Amino acid sequence: MRNSELPDSHILKTVLEPLLDDFQYWFERSQNFLEKERLSFMSEQEQTDLRSRIQQAQAELNSAKMLFQATEGQVGIDMATLAPWHKLVTEYWNVVRRFHSEQAT
Repeated sequence: MRNSELPDSHILKTVLEPLLDDFQYWFERSQNFLEKERLSFMSEQEQTDLRSRIQQAQAELNSAKMLFQATEGQVGIDMATLAPWHKLVTEYWNVVRRFHSEQAT
């Protein structure tokens, strides 16, 4: 009999796996952008701090992905872990939006 407390691995693979891939994409993209561009509206320290927070989130993401793969999709990830990653990606999007806005003027 299946334990109703355990997540359905098919649902987790269908939903969580692409979500983790999306985070991986955005973290890599943001790292590349922040290493390449010098942002006039952020101090060097602010830009370094953002890059460091993204690196930390990438390390957390890599650990989560390894655990997910090692358990063949039998574990989920707590929203308390995902929420800061989402906030960080949103922060990056806002930085890029401002960068492009300033480049256009």
